[in-house]
Amino acid sequence: MSAMTSASPQVLLEFDQISVSYAGKASLFRPVRRVKAVNAVSFQLMQGEVLGIVGESGSGKSTIAKLAMRMLKPDDGEIRYRGKPLSEYRGRDENCLRKEIQMVFQDPNASLNPRLTIEQSLREPFYLHDLGSSIEQHEEITRLLKLVGLPVSVLHRYPHELSGGQKQRVVIARALALQPKVLIADEAVAALDASVKAQIINLLLSLREQLGLTIIFISHDLPLVQIMCDRVLVLYLGQKMELTSRAMIASGGEHPYTRALWASSPVADPARRLQREQLLQGEIPSPLSPPPGCVFHTRCPDAQPVCREKKVAPPLSASVSEVICHFAQGKSV
Repeated sequence: MSAMTSASPQVLLEFDQISVSYAGKASLFRPVRRVKAVNAVSFQLMQGEVLGIVGESGSGKSTIAKLAMRMLKPDDGEIRYRGKPLSEYRGRDENCLRKEIQMVFQDPNASLNPRLTIEQSLREPFYLHDLGSSIEQHEEITRLLKLVGLPVSVLHRYPHELSGGQKQRVVIARALALQPKVLIADEAVAALDASVKAQIINLLLSLREQLGLTIIFISHDLPLVQIMCDRVLVLYLGQKMELTSRAMIASGGEHPYTRALWASSPVADPARRLQREQLLQGEIPSPLSPPPGCVFHTRCPDAQPVCREKKVAPPLSASVSEVICHFAQGKSV
């Protein structure tokens, strides 16, 4: 059931025409070239929703997460939290902001210090923010373990003594320690097997209902995103292709790239797999020299001459549903 039941839900986080570039490698005969990882991307994260961000490797998904966490600063555009630009958060306000936006990374092994026990890892947020006495911290850690479905007995274990699913639950518990409003899950289930993946997905959805969390769920798996999320943002080469509802994504989406992602997603039934039309051909172009016009036209089955010559300009402000395409579902827009 969608958490977006209000007629006018509050905008919690807003990206407004955000662009970010990275410096490429220099050589003796070639100057430094910049790679635009995110290019003029706008979207709004509404309070209580789960927003999915999907795309192939190099599409800019993790860069979006780092921008929201203030691990990166945008080159252009503005990011706002509760209507206030992130650049204006200072001192106590900045400390509160760090508590309100937390992240769960893909690899729990890289997220946990192998030399610390689980209890020591879970105490870190309280130490960093000087919260509670030792007894109060232990009580809160116990509550967090129960919340994520782990026994208290794991507290004295080390990460290597836990399964992958248990470690990811510990990472989620640590992210929840400061009672955040926004949880960013960056490929948080990609390294897990199917059964454990389902458990973590169910856990995230349960926590959303219990705690009123707002979630950004980043994945390359479009069917999983469609199950998990209220709305979906589709990225390609750092640009927004489509921002639409779960219902529209379930029907295949309107943008050719979204339909191509559906066509290339895994299917268990061999007969259905053979019947599928393979829409996504070729390799993603180099971000150092993106194609002119629509960046997807080199792989698009619906590409026309105008797609090679003219880029579709995204709207100046993010809306609920957008399709950045000259020919959405074969119709000129």
